[in-house]
Amino acid sequence: MLIRVDPLLPQPLFEQLAAAVRGSIVRGEIVAGERLPGARELAASLGVNVHTVLHGYQELRDQGLVELRRGRGAVVTNTVVPEEADLRAAIAAVHKVARKLGLDGNDLATMIREGY
Repeated sequence: MLIRVDPLLPQPLFEQLAAAVRGSIVRGEIVAGERLPGARELAASLGVNVHTVLHGYQELRDQGLVELRRGRGAVVTNTVVPEEADLRAAIAAVHKVARKLGLDGNDLATMIREGY
């Protein structure tokens, strides 16, 4: 799992960190029972304050995705990200409209890339 944060983005660093972990869960890179890097270790590798990492982990805990255990760190407990269902529904709706317009998956991928 690769976690990156960008201090130049308007999104707070702890939110970027939590989003990176959520993305890894959705992509299946992290499974239930897997331990996340220790807060001090991750803070040092990212060049951020340890409290930033802890805040990100607490956000994930509040969403029910990780359990914080003293001495053991953050452990993934749930691999169902609530927003994933919303995203999949939105993708299905876009795909339906694209088919009506005669667009295929490659066309959609290009449109998405150009939108960012």
